[in-house]
Amino acid sequence: MSQHPDSTLVHQGYDAFGKGDMETLGSLMVSDCVYHAPGSSRISGHYKGRDNVLALFGELFRLTGGSLRVDLHHVSVDGRGHAMTSHKWFAERGDRGIEMRGGLFFTIVGGKISDIDECVEDIDEADAFWGPAD
Repeated sequence: MSQHPDSTLVHQGYDAFGKGDMETLGSLMVSDCVYHAPGSSRISGHYKGRDNVLALFGELFRLTGGSLRVDLHHVSVDGRGHAMTSHKWFAERGDRGIEMRGGLFFTIVGGKISDIDECVEDIDEADAFWGPAD
């Protein structure tokens, strides 16, 4: 059984993210892609535009000293331009570590990612890990 193109796209995105390959990751997004980071921490908010989304990802790697890792568990698609993932993410920041389940909800238009909504298992713990907003 072959994989749905939206599932393939999401798998490619996770693979590129895991390798820190922002060029490939950026090529999978529309130019006005939006990323919605949950909570009220220093990284929470709405990031509009591919360059801003990629800058956020770079900041995540910077804040964690490159320790951020995401293990993809599953991708579900609806065949109408939506995909949902479940994953577990791990990171260290200063003297603190985190391991948490989460997921992303993707909107896909014309074979590219246009919108990403992130959900985490414990918003308070995630906020505490990333630190307060400036």
